[in-house]
Amino acid sequence: MTELVTRRFASRAALESALVERLARAIAAPGPSALMLSGGNTPLPAYRALAQRALPHDERLHLLFSDERYVPADSQASNFHQSRPLLEALALPPARLLRVRTELPLEEAVSDYERRLAALLDSGVRIGLGLLGLGADGHTAALFRAADLAGARGRLALAVQRPDGMAAVSVTPDLLAHVAEPVFVVAGGGKQDALSALERQDPQLIAWRAVAECGAVELWVCADAP
Repeated sequence: MTELVTRRFASRAALESALVERLARAIAAPGPSALMLSGGNTPLPAYRALAQRALPHDERLHLLFSDERYVPADSQASNFHQSRPLLEALALPPARLLRVRTELPLEEAVSDYERRLAALLDSGVRIGLGLLGLGADGHTAALFRAADLAGARGRLALAVQRPDGMAAVSVTPDLLAHVAEPVFVVAGGGKQDALSALERQDPQLIAWRAVAECGAVELWVCADAP
């Protein structure tokens, strides 16, 4: 059974400060490891704050993304683009920066990302910290519907159609099961229903179903998130 541990912060600033320190520890971890970044607005201040620091890291550090909108890599809607300050500060070689190559046709981009994720796992690299968001509709990564979860079986990545009409590429529950420290980081209004469902481990909530094969999951939320 998956264990859920909730950590509450008095303010968004306190949550962001704690996230900076947690990310810094993950980046500095010795040995071959991988860090999974999430998109959305909540983690961006932490990414930018980290980019202003010296970031010593093992030369075998890898980065991957929980999901990506199928937009050009320089689009403001791109999670990769929004993370650029941190990525540039780390200056990882391309082989260790696993991004969704949205310059490819969608299905090729999915196949390419899935192939690279499989190679990462096959190499024995441990995915340590993995950040996840939580939408007001209960989604996480780019997994919005039960049909997305059904299509994800046996996969590490898949293409989805977002409710806003955009296509996206998302990691799957099978990939998340390999994440040692999955952490939902939640701030912003309108999410109380989704938060309540997550905390009671509602089996109908897409976000909870996505992490159901993880041994333990953390939920970080600031007090003013609702």
